[in-house]
Order: sequence, then structure tokens, then C-alpha cells
Amino acid sequence: MADNKLLPKLFQNLLEILNDEEYYDITIEVGNDPYIKIFRAHMVILYYRSPYLRRILSTNKKKNDRTLVHIKLPNISPEIFQIILRYIYGVNLSLNEYDNLDIIQILTAANELSLQELVIYSQSFLIESRAKWMEQNFNLIYQTSFGNESFSELQKYCTDLMAKEPVKIFNSLSFSSIPEKLLISIIQNENLQMSEIQVWEHVLKWGHAQNPELPSDITNYSKEDFNALKSTLQQFIPFIKFYNLTSKEFLDKVFPYREILPEELYINLLKTFLNLLDPNIKPSDKLEINDELDSPYEYKLLFRGSRDGLEKNKFHELCDNKPRTVTIVKVKDSNEILGGYNPIEWTSNHIWGKTKNSFIFSFNNDRIDDHIISRVMYENNAINNGYGRGPSFGNGDLMMWEVRFDKSCYSIKKSYEKPIRKTESYFIVQECEVFQIV
Repeated sequence: MADNKLLPKLFQNLLEILNDEEYYDITIEVGNDPYIKIFRAHMVILYYRSPYLRRILSTNKKKNDRTLVHIKLPNISPEIFQIILRYIYGVNLSLNEYDNLDIIQILTAANELSLQELVIYSQSFLIESRAKWMEQNFNLIYQTSFGNESFSELQKYCTDLMAKEPVKIFNSLSFSSIPEKLLISIIQNENLQMSEIQVWEHVLKWGHAQNPELPSDITNYSKEDFNALKSTLQQFIPFIKFYNLTSKEFLDKVFPYREILPEELYINLLKTFLNLLDPNIKPSDKLEINDELDSPYEYKLLFRGSRDGLEKNKFHELCDNKPRTVTIVKVKDSNEILGGYNPIEWTSNHIWGKTKNSFIFSFNNDRIDDHIISRVMYENNAINNGYGRGPSFGNGDLMMWEVRFDKSCYSIKKSYEKPIRKTESYFIVQECEVFQIV
């Protein structure tokens, strides 16, 4: 329109009024000690441009003695208010000229002064032009947007990102500083478009970031290290859908962290895996295995080396005279998991345990589909009892702590149908657990 050609002159005149040092009738004190700046302005322009300032000016009308009205805005920095003031006087505001943090401050100041058009414009500009930066600084954007009901566009942006592209948040520069409550709200989202193993991996990543003193290699964790991580992540565990994981995902990513899981949850997860391990075992002294996640059995943890001590006498104290037990062994400095099922009782006497229903097994975290199950062939030598050793199967098929626990564990095929290890060399136990099937 031809009339628009007149607008630049109008904007120029308004800017001249702002810079005029003679006809102002209000002073505005902006900022906090030690950085405060006094701005001079014109009441009539502020009154009609800012609903917030209109309310203040309505209660601070100019006195008859011609004393200037003086108001204070401590929540806005002088630099940002100068930008806002020029906008109020009709100066065209281009947010491209300012860095991202300044735009956030402009948005917040515009909201305080009830400059609704600038609030809408600032949000749209951030979403359309600074999306990558917002992804990298999601925590700041989230806290800003949900700190005020007026920032509905930013709130929608955050909600959509949390559900549809959470990996961008998890890969953001500020991920480690995301508050616990916010991270929980993300993983709770029913529309979360991320696999369960990715959720678990990022929760672990966040937990490690909160505990930078933890070793980088989990095999070097002490009991205190596990307790520290458990304390950090305990609020997240109920929202991780562990049962949606594959067996390989569970064994690769969850099993090494089993000590941070509630005992009941860990036992139920282990039961689920064992239910898929051997599909041919029948009831009675045998385990009944099926493809369902539910089971008629409960698993009771009798012995855990890291808790009770990796000692054979402690094993016998806690496990003797208890039938139907599953032993699981983590080999130190490797991905090997070994174990066996004993349907009869462990004893401290040196009498062979006779059964045709026992088996031993192994699997490797890198090749879970290649797990090995070896059934007993010579039932008279199925279970190797005795106070001088830990939970042992066959005449050497899986021997535990025959002399001393750190150098006397090995597996050599003799009484069971096939070997469960590729080597007959000794191994050291990192962890040993014995569960009773009730």
C-alpha cells in the first residue's frame, strides 16, 4: 500500500522521542545491584503499549508538584530492557541480530510486560530458526516454557520432542543436567517413540553422569559403586519395561547391572530368561518351561557372592538341604555366564548327588543365541557334594572352589553330555548366585 511509505518517518520520529532528553515524564529503574540503569520514557506511550506498565502507571499518576513518576523493574536486565523499550516505541525488532540466550531473555521480559505480540513472535522465531540450539539446550527450554503458562508454543514443541524425537534430547549437550523429574516424565510418556533398550541405556548414561567418580568399566565396580548408582536410579526402575527386552538385550545391558535392581524384579527377570532357556524340561523335579512370561514358580535368592562372600563354607551354610536350585556364575574378565540346575539337595558330605534331571549351561553376552545346555549322562555322578567345594556338577563338568575360590574353578566334560566352555583352563568367579525354585 502506498500509505506504508509514510511509516518509516513515523518510526523515526518515535525513536527521536525516545532519545529526547527534555520531554520525558517517567523514569524506569531496571536491574539489580550492582548493575542498575535508569531509563527515561514517556508515560502515554508506555500506557498504551504495555498492559503491565498501564496497571503500574494507573496507581502512580504524576503528582501536581510535577515530580516525575519512577517505577522499578528488577527482574529485567538493562540490556534486554533497552531492546524492549525500542520495540515499544515502534522500532522494528529483528531477532536474528541477537544470540539465543538474549532471545530467551527477551521472551521472558516481553511476557512480564504483557507484550503478547512479542511473546508469540519470539516463540515462533525460536522454533522456526533455532530448533537445533533448542535441542542441544532442551533443559533450559523446558524449564523456561513450563515456567509460564503463556509459552504454549514452546510447551507444545517440548512435548512433541519428548514423545517423537527423544533421542535428540538424550543426545543434547545438557542431557546430564536434566532434572530427575523431567527425565522420568520423558520415559513415562506412553507415546514415546524409542525402544526400551535405548531408554535403559540413556537412563544409565544419565546415572553415570551424576556419579562421575564411577569406573568406566563395570567389571571394576565395587559394592559401594553399585550402591551409589542404585541410589541415583531407584526412581527410574519402575518405569523401565524390562520385560519388553530381548534375551540378548537383557543379558548384555541389564544383567551386568543386576545389583542396582530390586531383588524381586531381578529374580522375576531371571525366571523369564530361564523359562526360555530350556523348552524340554517337565514338571516334578524338573523345571516346567513354557513360552509365557507367567510361571507357577517363584525364585528365592539363597546366596549371592558379592553380598555373602565368595566362600564355599558360606555357600553350604545358606544352600545346604535346599532342593531345586539354579546356580549362575559370572566369569571374571569375560562375557561368559555359566550355571546349572540341581533338582536335589546340596550337602556338605562327600556323597554324590544322584539325579537324571540336572543340567548345566553357558551363554555369552555377545552370542546369546549360541547358548549351550548340557544334560547329565551319568546320573550317579550328577551333583558333586562336599564342604571342600562350592556348587559343583559332575566329575569336573562344572567345579567351583575345589581348593580356593580364586584359582580352582574349571569345566571339563566328563559326566554331562557336552562341554559348556571352549577351554578347560581355570577361571576366576566374579559373581555367583544361587536361587531356589519354590
